[in-house]
Amino acid sequence: MQENTNRVIGSDENTVLGGDFSQEDNHSTPSLRLAGSTPSTQDEWDLEIKPQSHLLDINLKDVWRYRDLLWMFVKRDFTAQYKQTILGPLWHFIQPLFTTVVFLVVFTNIAKIPTDGVPPVLFYMSGITIWNYFSSCLNATSNTFVANAGIFGKVYFPRLIIPLSVVASNIVKFGIQFLLLLAAMLWFKINTSTPSTLSSTSSTIILIPAIIVIMAGLGLGLGIIISSMTTKYRDLTVLIGFAVQLLMYATPVVYPLSTIDNPQLKFWINLNPLTPLVEAFRYAILGAGTFDAGSFGYSMGFMLVTLFIGLLIFSKVERTFMDTV
Repeated sequence: MQENTNRVIGSDENTVLGGDFSQEDNHSTPSLRLAGSTPSTQDEWDLEIKPQSHLLDINLKDVWRYRDLLWMFVKRDFTAQYKQTILGPLWHFIQPLFTTVVFLVVFTNIAKIPTDGVPPVLFYMSGITIWNYFSSCLNATSNTFVANAGIFGKVYFPRLIIPLSVVASNIVKFGIQFLLLLAAMLWFKINTSTPSTLSSTSSTIILIPAIIVIMAGLGLGLGIIISSMTTKYRDLTVLIGFAVQLLMYATPVVYPLSTIDNPQLKFWINLNPLTPLVEAFRYAILGAGTFDAGSFGYSMGFMLVTLFIGLLIFSKVERTFMDTV
């Protein structure tokens, strides 16, 4: 078979397949076909790499075929983040705890912002938990092409695997911080007369999986759009971190939506698709905040449109990004 320099990361034991692949034993030999090449009479192609023919040519079957690689990246992202650190995964607990303390001092003791009758610790911790998931997904996926240019230029695999692995690995971090929130709620249930109890949220907690999916979709969609743009405009890499911090204050993370009395300001805050999600999360887990089905549907629709546009742009840019990155 004609030798070529393209390599493929597979989802089986033979993780790297070369164009001129051979094995020492007599087992069947996987083979790779590039578009335009002709197989010999004795060879049958196992995988054919073809250029995209149109804008809507998004091959999601390849993503499913490489699902083992996706989970390998998930494991890598989670284990490598705190490698050679003293506290390791404990940082997942330390970060929301320290942030909650700062919010207590600034927004409760100094600014005197009410928390809708919810203990301030639970109010801030719930907002931090759901916001950290979105911001982590957005910040990590927005740097997909630039951060992974080295591996993209050496081997073939569906490029969408990388941002999907980021979203999946951040679910693990979200789960750790969510357990911390549940522990804090249990402590308040046992030691105080707070109305926010685990039993009072059993009918609304079903909203949480839907909220997480929409948050993941927003983070993924916006992230891959920004990642596609950063291949030419590196300024966006610096801007995105600053913009995410500002976006948090345009979202009711440190204040309840009910404290906004100005109709015009409240209108603009409600235009933020993250606002209904943060409010719904507090409503589901704490029994406080507001839940509006129309606003929730708006967030879901915004997520679907953003994700669809992001996939189109990402699919188009991945064909030529190595020339500009």
